[in-house]
Amino acid sequence: MTTPASHAADSLRSIDLPDTDKALRDDVNRVGSLVGEILAEQEGAAFLAEVERIRVAAIRRRQSKVGTEAMQAELSGIAVAHATALVRAFSTYFQAVNVAERVHRIRRRREYEMDDGAPQPGGLRDAIGKLRASGTREDELRACLARLRIEPVFTAHPTEAVRRALLEKETEVVRALVADIDRGRTPVERRADLERMRMALTAAWQTAEFALDKPSVADELENVDFYLTDVLYRVVPVFYEVLGDALGTASAGFEPPTLLRFGNWVGGDMDGNPNVGAETIAATLATQRRQVLALYRREVYQLGRLLSHSLSRVGCSADLLARTDVYRTLLPTAAARLRARHADMPYRQFLKLVRARLGETERGREGGYADAAEFVGDIRIVLASLAENRGVHAGWFAARRLLRRAETFGFHLATLDLRQDSAIHDAALAALLDDAQWATRNVDERVVRLEAVLADPGSVAACDDEAARRTLAVFGTVAQLRPRYGEQAFGPYIISMSRSAADALAVLVLARIAGCVDAAGQVPLDVAPLFETVADLDAAEAVVAALFADDVYRAHLAARGNAQVVMLGYSDSAKDGGLVASRWALQQTQIALTRLASASGVRIIFFHGRGGSASRGGGKAERAVIAAPRGSVNGVLRLTEQGEVIHRKYGIRALALRNLEQMTGAVLRATLRPRPPEPREAQWRAIAAAIAAESRKTYRGLVHDNPDFTEYFRHATPIDVIERLRIGSRPTRRGGSGGVENLRAIPWVFAWSQNRSTMTGWYGVGSGLAHGIEAYGREAMSEMTRDWPFFAQLVDDVEMVLAKSDLAIFERYSRLAGDLHEFFFADISSEFERTRNAILDLKAEGELLAHDLRLRQSIRLRNPYVDPISLIQVDLLSRWRATERRDDELLHALIATVNGIAAGIQNTG
Repeated sequence: MTTPASHAADSLRSIDLPDTDKALRDDVNRVGSLVGEILAEQEGAAFLAEVERIRVAAIRRRQSKVGTEAMQAELSGIAVAHATALVRAFSTYFQAVNVAERVHRIRRRREYEMDDGAPQPGGLRDAIGKLRASGTREDELRACLARLRIEPVFTAHPTEAVRRALLEKETEVVRALVADIDRGRTPVERRADLERMRMALTAAWQTAEFALDKPSVADELENVDFYLTDVLYRVVPVFYEVLGDALGTASAGFEPPTLLRFGNWVGGDMDGNPNVGAETIAATLATQRRQVLALYRREVYQLGRLLSHSLSRVGCSADLLARTDVYRTLLPTAAARLRARHADMPYRQFLKLVRARLGETERGREGGYADAAEFVGDIRIVLASLAENRGVHAGWFAARRLLRRAETFGFHLATLDLRQDSAIHDAALAALLDDAQWATRNVDERVVRLEAVLADPGSVAACDDEAARRTLAVFGTVAQLRPRYGEQAFGPYIISMSRSAADALAVLVLARIAGCVDAAGQVPLDVAPLFETVADLDAAEAVVAALFADDVYRAHLAARGNAQVVMLGYSDSAKDGGLVASRWALQQTQIALTRLASASGVRIIFFHGRGGSASRGGGKAERAVIAAPRGSVNGVLRLTEQGEVIHRKYGIRALALRNLEQMTGAVLRATLRPRPPEPREAQWRAIAAAIAAESRKTYRGLVHDNPDFTEYFRHATPIDVIERLRIGSRPTRRGGSGGVENLRAIPWVFAWSQNRSTMTGWYGVGSGLAHGIEAYGREAMSEMTRDWPFFAQLVDDVEMVLAKSDLAIFERYSRLAGDLHEFFFADISSEFERTRNAILDLKAEGELLAHDLRLRQSIRLRNPYVDPISLIQVDLLSRWRATERRDDELLHALIATVNGIAAGIQNTG
């Protein structure tokens, strides 16, 4: 029987791939064949034949470069249940391809590790080797490592509409493929692997793609914690072992410091989410503490089983014996349970008491650890004793892994950031200060009043206002829980829509009113303004300079180590001004604030609010680090990870390790050996500014200035379906009307990726590039594309987005807008061609992605399966809207198409 997999393999062979990718072809064929068998079993042979006929028609349509009319006619009007089954069939195939590609990344990494030649590009061995080759001394390298900080921050932003139950089944397929990654399994073992995959894929087919109820904050936390506890907890010690290997004998005796940290927004991101507040903050911290303590207890138990060393055979340290005696007194119940036959096993006895103490910590009872540092101290006692008593090869390695985890995750697992919109703070202050006009008063007036309150917070009387009560409750919770959970439990307090120094001072005022101060009378939180729109980014230097000039705020900064966190918003700035204007404003803001920090004696820590798609700052983080302005990285990378990006980067342990290596290597290189000064860069910046201005004018002319655009957007995209998805706990908009301005950036990008235009990633770019070529010449522009990392990354990101776009499919969506179609489609398609032609011209290429065979392969492999889902979505949208959006069966089918397209194109929001 012909299956989708056999044709997939043919499709792969039609692309000129390296010989090393043969294993990928085999895996796609293997898993894809299973999909075909499952479809035939579950839905019948006729159904599988129909799937294949549609797929072949999609391929022929692309090969002949004809329109979509014939396919649209065939896929229109089919029964809703049948349409859903077809969509799910194609989506299941995407799962097979996605898994095979991820496993192949692991295979490529293994091939590098097995080869004694050149290290894998981007890894730690590669980065440290390049640094040493450039003349970096060992003392420089060690000093940089001592202050390095890599901190991915996980958010609940929903751009992947896949349930955890399905992700877990995907993990089973991954495990089966990895087991035979080097083709060393026996025939019997391979048959067992095949049955494991068949079981997982069949169970996935019988599982609904989406939950009936909207997820709670607790549900979102469960999803994020999966990556923290099941993946990163395992990976962290391995990362340090890889780092140690990369440092090699030249750093013998040097212990790499703890440089990895992890952050979390779930439970603390209040911006526009009425479901998050003081209660979720407390619940999140308690849940994370409980989970990490349970992990430690299990690992301490396993370590105790391993360390069965007997005093009759080997000694142990006096410190360990003394600490055991202390714990016998501190934990008499646990001590009474120690077995007499283990009396000569000092490590086992000690670790049983350590485990009991962790249990008391979890229960919050007397005898528990005061903080994670005490627990770390106990592990160090074990390590020291092993080192002193011939135990380096008898358990030291396992104890060292536990120490790395304890130093990284503490008793909090992940730092919880807090975020709120500045308008909410203003509403609370208006009530507390009895000033209904508070939000409209000028900045100087507000600053004077806020400083007066900071000098005498008791002057503010209590009030019954709900906004004030909820806001103060958050700070009261921080004050209450900080002593229990520790300093590292709370990350920065982020102020969305920051526009003045008053916005930062407002946080200090609200915290003081709530009694959230430390022993020295200072607010124990880093206050982080978030600059989101292009205008806000342009004004960031003035806002931060005003804060640095304020004596009250400088006292707060001094108490925080003279470090200022500044968050940069990639999403809203791109929605506001388009991709080029956003990237340029972000670049300029980092340059200006780095210069300001140097002059002010304050260390700026940039926090990058990046999303999954190129228009939201997505892409390879290591390239972005290398392309960042000189001096802006300064040993720190803090960035958001969200949606499908989390699963792609952290869903498999080997890939999570690779991602952490790439980020760390890039930060090391950017900090120790930034790009040398480039004399041409002044001219390039002038050109980039002109391109950004022209691009922004074009983008805003369509998106913000055309009064009919919002109506067109709501008809030509499935935004009305996305707004009803039950994949996130917060609303899709901040409030207000149904216009673009109030829509969150994530559903905005999600909608344009669903209709296959991916317009948010390139609209306006072509006009900007064409202006640059005309005004400055093709040679100057090509030089920028080739030699300036900032501009090269921008052009490459746009090229990738263009390659994923399909204007013929998009036209079917556009026609849903009726009379508005002709004008807007002509405008958008014209800009698409302008952008495509400009990029091909600058790169001197005949087709998009000419030098990225693997990405071309990935896109070509998926398109014949995404196209039918898109055309089915167009038909279902038309039918659903004709019922005034009341038909739930049609809505559920549409949600299945959203899931399918998201899985196929991968960069959703």
